[in-house]
Amino acid sequence: MVCVSVAWAAGLHRALRLSVYTEQFLAAVLALALAYVFLTKPVRRLPKGPGRAVDLALAGTALAGGLWLAIYYPDLSLAAAINPMDALWVSVAVIVTLIFALFRVAGWPLTGIVLAFAAYGLWGSALPGQFQALPVSPQRLASQLALDTGGVLGTPLAIAATVVVIFVAFGRLLDHFGGAAFFTDLAAAIMGGFRGGAAKISIVASSLFGAISGSAVSNVATTGIVTIPLMRRSGFRAETAGGIEAVASTGGQLTPPVMGAAAFLMAEFLNIPYSEVVLAALIPAALYYFALFLQADLTAARDGISGMPADERPNTGRVLKSGWLFILPFVALIWALFALNYRPATAGLVACGALVLIGLLLPRAWTRLRPDRLVAAIAAGGPSFAQIVVITAAAGIVIGVLNETGLSFGMTSYLVTFAREDALSLLFLAAFVSIVLGMGMPTIAVYVLLAALVAPALTRLGIEPTAAHLFVLYFGMMSMITPPVAIAAFAAAALTGAGPMRTAFAALRFGWPAFVLPFSFAYNPALILKGSIAAAAVSMILAIAGVGMISIALAGWMTKPLGWVSRTLLGLVGGALILWPVLI
Repeated sequence: MVCVSVAWAAGLHRALRLSVYTEQFLAAVLALALAYVFLTKPVRRLPKGPGRAVDLALAGTALAGGLWLAIYYPDLSLAAAINPMDALWVSVAVIVTLIFALFRVAGWPLTGIVLAFAAYGLWGSALPGQFQALPVSPQRLASQLALDTGGVLGTPLAIAATVVVIFVAFGRLLDHFGGAAFFTDLAAAIMGGFRGGAAKISIVASSLFGAISGSAVSNVATTGIVTIPLMRRSGFRAETAGGIEAVASTGGQLTPPVMGAAAFLMAEFLNIPYSEVVLAALIPAALYYFALFLQADLTAARDGISGMPADERPNTGRVLKSGWLFILPFVALIWALFALNYRPATAGLVACGALVLIGLLLPRAWTRLRPDRLVAAIAAGGPSFAQIVVITAAAGIVIGVLNETGLSFGMTSYLVTFAREDALSLLFLAAFVSIVLGMGMPTIAVYVLLAALVAPALTRLGIEPTAAHLFVLYFGMMSMITPPVAIAAFAAAALTGAGPMRTAFAALRFGWPAFVLPFSFAYNPALILKGSIAAAAVSMILAIAGVGMISIALAGWMTKPLGWVSRTLLGLVGGALILWPVLI
């Protein structure tokens, strides 16, 4: 998968003067991903022998169907337009194996949603009223979903197979060479001496590494295994340590310059350069981490938690001397994205190339480049690669049904009517739907669903398009720390030994800005740098003051303990400063 994606992103087919459809490349990647899932995630409810036979049959069917689609796509797409029956068998094989693979990587929540949309495509024409679908024959629906660019082989899969796979490989290489350890050591060296230094190490390390990994749970597992014991030893309660780590790790999907995989999809949905998405996310991400940092500091002051002893802290000079090379791939990435205006996939290749070159220069304290280790590092990302490819391909089924049946227009009209043309009511409804859909589902899948169903309704009521898409992304992502299915918080709780629900509620307290700021920038696009510099500066200053006041109120400490009256007043004034665009 990685080799095919890198070859495509590097334009190898053009250099060899090969005429290849984008859909042929996507079908090949999908075939490999489906086969990989069936071979590595065996069926559980059958004995080993029959179960292995089922796995091999599904893997063979998926591989044969996907590769057949890749090889004969030009002829199949033409046949589907003329006579859908000619392409029916390969379309059904791809869709059925895709749904089975989706269940193995994402479980029932997402699989159930995809099946519900597929059922709507088949029988939605029998529904009454506004949700009645346009009649589509099963043959046409199957071929359109499998062969059309608005279906499985559409934008979500294209972004996953090019941009996301390359950036996941970049994160794996960085981790393999010791990049995660370097950023954790650097955070410890810089922040460890301050009060509550262990929590600040967690915030800095998780934000840096989370911006690359794009996965809250894997970020918790990677950095939390180091930072959570540090916080516990320094005096933080177990649920507090888990909450801080979960919030810091989740915020990595909001943090430029890489952000999460959903940000690349956002750029495609909005048809804008990825650099504009990065700039729009800059101020909200800074406010998110400012609030987390301030609350961790005030919590440490309230509970009398000091910094780490000097003999336990790494030396800043030594850490930088031995690992400063790890900063260069990020410099290369930012330079390629903003100075050279490269596409994200190309910029990711530049960053990977810089990292591989650095692997040849690393001192012995880190892992130097060796061919076998390089292959092992990339291969270790197999589960992540396959999961992302399968989920985004399945999201194409949802988008295809929306396009074929006209449900996207009907849903937009229904939401606008339900909210009675009131943007604030629709924002609350969108936030609720985003969190509910996000429970137990990957952020990419949640964002694709919401971008197709909810974001158009928001823009129809006057919300700026980038703000509308960021709004649903924030709330879809915040499901990672929102009970009852707070996956990132539960992962952190497993490392702390605290109760999962107590950890999730602690994470809610520390991650509150992500539930408030989206309403502010939905009404005030200056907060996402849409408008004049003066308006953005005023909005940022007011937001900083408001975030600071609410953080102090939640911690219950400034220079001394605060009473409930002071905390309430600070919270109200802070909320007014952040939400003034909504209130007026």
